[in-house]
Amino acid sequence: MRYSLFLFIFLVAACSPAPAQSTSNNSLDPYLTATPSLTPTPNVLVIVETPIPTSTPFAYTIKSGDTFSELAEQFQISQDELRAANPDVSPNSMSIGTTLLIPDKSNALAAAASPTPVPVSVTQTVCHPTADAGLWCFALIQNTTPDVLENISAQITLLDENNNPLASQTAFMPLDMIPPNASLPVYVFFPNTAASANVQVQILSAIQSSNHYLPATLNNTVTQIDWNGLTAQLSGQVSLPAESTAATQTWVAAVAYDKDGRVVGLKRWEGEAIQPGGSIPFSFSVSSLGAAINAVEFVVEVKK
Repeated sequence: MRYSLFLFIFLVAACSPAPAQSTSNNSLDPYLTATPSLTPTPNVLVIVETPIPTSTPFAYTIKSGDTFSELAEQFQISQDELRAANPDVSPNSMSIGTTLLIPDKSNALAAAASPTPVPVSVTQTVCHPTADAGLWCFALIQNTTPDVLENISAQITLLDENNNPLASQTAFMPLDMIPPNASLPVYVFFPNTAASANVQVQILSAIQSSNHYLPATLNNTVTQIDWNGLTAQLSGQVSLPAESTAATQTWVAAVAYDKDGRVVGLKRWEGEAIQPGGSIPFSFSVSSLGAAINAVEFVVEVKK
């Protein structure tokens, strides 16, 4: 089903500028609190399997009076499982209208219709080791459909040299959706994991979105890469057309790539409400978990 309101995506390729002198002594930690390691990125094996319609995460919109513990009980899952599926949502400050992913709807939602996963492409899988022997893994998902897709998740499994499973986790995106003809990575962290592990990716869910996203645009975006290439300072504006309805939630995701086009960093900025015809500024930074940043791409998500 197609909807007339699409999200506009502005892909801003930021070629490395002339080195800029840094006047701040404050260190900028990479998103997801990982520390880049000198260990080379492992060679990875991408195996995209057929989507599995069972145990597909279910999208639930927070209503007045909802609490984290009551939702976990309602959907018959633990609070830890609910928190793991929604790492960017604070259990103590959930806003009305926020979308939660319910990781297992096989019990409480057995009577509900199961959404059919939409085929998506995994164009890249890359893992970056950290100084504390962990491994951040990214799988870049591309939306080649003309529709906004949401509730995208994937199972990322690490394999040894004989393709025996070492560890497996469900990975989610920094936004709830991917606009048409855009890409965003799912990501997950594996502690105490060998950097030489291969990677298998299995898409779990991807559905056409309901009509709750607004046609926001990004304007006056600026990307300034620091002298060492490990951090980029980002700024710009998010705007709504005058004919739009008011927005209650504004997110901007920034994906950093190295010179070979590999994902090396990811961060989400969260903004306030926007009135029709209005705009709000954003300013944040994204840091690399691996090689120097060569370009940054933005994706904006604005909800009613």
